[in-house]
Amino acid sequence: MKTFEIRIKTTEKTLKDFVRTYEGLQAGKRVTKKKGVFFTNVEAARNLLTPERIKLLTLIHERKPGSIYQLAKMCDRDQKNVHADVALLERYGILETRIRRGAPRTHRVPRVPYDEINLRIPLAAQPKL
Repeated sequence: MKTFEIRIKTTEKTLKDFVRTYEGLQAGKRVTKKKGVFFTNVEAARNLLTPERIKLLTLIHERKPGSIYQLAKMCDRDQKNVHADVALLERYGILETRIRRGAPRTHRVPRVPYDEINLRIPLAAQPKL
């Protein structure tokens, strides 16, 4: 099962990880890329994973639409708004699109290469109340 991970990290932890990566690269060490997305608070993750976007991801995963137009019809939403959501989710790496050329036009075909999304919220990463 392939899992996409979203994690909450403090700004301090993010900066420490950046410094560690930078120092490793400067020393010529091999640095492995971590898959997933990192946010500094839960609200930012919530803004990415809106109910509408989760529905899009589910429809793409289960029904495999042949275009963004088909996806918009499946969820009864405006094609322009669906296209914007697909572009955002693609930018974060949660889904992929490929170009399918055909007559009379070219289509972007969305695909979700993951079976689940895992949201990790370390308690130490939460702001002090």
